[in-house]
Amino acid sequence: METIEIDILNPKAKTLLKNLADLKLIKINKQKKKTDFSHILQRLRTRTREEISIDDITKEVEAVRKKRYEP
Repeated sequence: METIEIDILNPKAKTLLKNLADLKLIKINKQKKKTDFSHILQRLRTRTREEISIDDITKEVEAVRKKRYEP
């Protein structure tokens, strides 16, 4: 099996592809486009070498809350 990615320029081409799929000659797999956020999140996750503990997260959240709500 060979997989290729195509850009559909004409809606008629999409109809042709659907017809081929109905004949079970091809299979259409839709890919979800990655959002900018998921791309940034993935990049940040690959940069960390150690896991963040729940205590570290709690300390950071409390520090931000304290900064935000103190007069």
